[in-house]
Amino acid sequence: MAEKKPVPTPVRPAPIHALTLPVRRFLRIEAASGVLLLVCAAVAMILANSPAAEAVARFWHTPVVLGVGDWVLTKPLDWWVNDGLMTIFFFVVGLEVKREIAVGELRTVRKAALPVIAAIGGMVGPALVYLSFGHDQAARRGWGVPMATDIAFVVGVMALFGPRVPLGLKVFLLTLAIADDMGAVIVIALVYTPDVNMTMLALSGAGFAVIILMNQLGVRPVPVYVVVGAATWLAMYKSQVHPTVAGVLLGLLTPYTAWISRETLRGVLDEFTTKAAADPDQTDIEPADIAPMRFAVTEAVAPLDRLETMLHPWVAFAVMPIFALANAGVVVDVSGLTHRVPMAIAVGLFVGKLVGILGFSLLAVKIGLAALPEGVNWGKMAAAAVLGGIGFTMSIFVAGLAFEGHPELLIEAKEGVLLGSLVSALVGGGLLWVSLPKPEGDAK
Repeated sequence: MAEKKPVPTPVRPAPIHALTLPVRRFLRIEAASGVLLLVCAAVAMILANSPAAEAVARFWHTPVVLGVGDWVLTKPLDWWVNDGLMTIFFFVVGLEVKREIAVGELRTVRKAALPVIAAIGGMVGPALVYLSFGHDQAARRGWGVPMATDIAFVVGVMALFGPRVPLGLKVFLLTLAIADDMGAVIVIALVYTPDVNMTMLALSGAGFAVIILMNQLGVRPVPVYVVVGAATWLAMYKSQVHPTVAGVLLGLLTPYTAWISRETLRGVLDEFTTKAAADPDQTDIEPADIAPMRFAVTEAVAPLDRLETMLHPWVAFAVMPIFALANAGVVVDVSGLTHRVPMAIAVGLFVGKLVGILGFSLLAVKIGLAALPEGVNWGKMAAAAVLGGIGFTMSIFVAGLAFEGHPELLIEAKEGVLLGSLVSALVGGGLLWVSLPKPEGDAK
């Protein structure tokens, strides 16, 4: 009788793989999303400069009614995109921030120092550049427009260079963009919010308190949180604080630890297997037998991981492209680019981001607060700083808040965002090409 060979022990991946896997998955989705976003922005601009422009504008202003009985909310379609769908975008931003704080680059001061300091510089620099142009009272409100970085487009540009881009540079830009988004949310809440309805704000706060209580009590069904979250979003909107702020806060409240431990899951699966083996003639599976296993398998994955995995592709391939279609349609007027607002935004995105990100990073490294990521030199950092000037999605979003009621300024702001983002993408891509090692086939 042949001797039974022992079953080889499977190769266990290094612990670092579990930490970098979400980042790599995120970057792959963002790279593809950046291409789709570019296509949608181009389609929106083509339509805005075509005979169909008026019909397209009417479409985005179609009234959409949502409500029950006397509780009715009637808003145009583009409002539902900008205040409704974008809340999901900001919810995912909140999830990403929570992940970075819990297990990512923001979990320690040393790790967070460089991207956070760079993000601060990347917000201060563009704002100062914008204000330096001198504006009247209405135009001055646009100082927050060039502060944002669109990570989807940035990752899309880096994807053109494949594996030659160091992971450390990608993680740096990803973390910077997340900190940048949080800065934009703070600006939206503090600057671009009219008179606050304190009663509704208190109701919104009560909604967040209910969600925290449900987390503590172990309430697990996602639909319950959707209902309470929607009510909290509506109260936030009625309070005059932009409802996307609710999205970020809801993301930050999402638990990052699983309800069921790995050991408990293994015990539930073993119990089911043992019970099935004890009665091999039983072919049907009773719902009562499989219910504990289904619950254990679901709750062995942290809610943050489940929601991010489920929603991130929808945000990348649906929410952001729809936002681009609804907001990137600008009538091309080359002469208008010389006006103060578009020039201030374009220069703010290109020059302000470069000086702010690179300058603050250099200062942080020189005084010993931070260190450059592995495989990254100052040439690559300069390229990253210029790529940070691709502001598209967030910049257009903030422009809509800053210039609400001023359609002429909003059009000029969008022109500036598109120009500044385009120049930043081209120059940043060029700097990255120069600073990266050449492909093996091109080596001399």
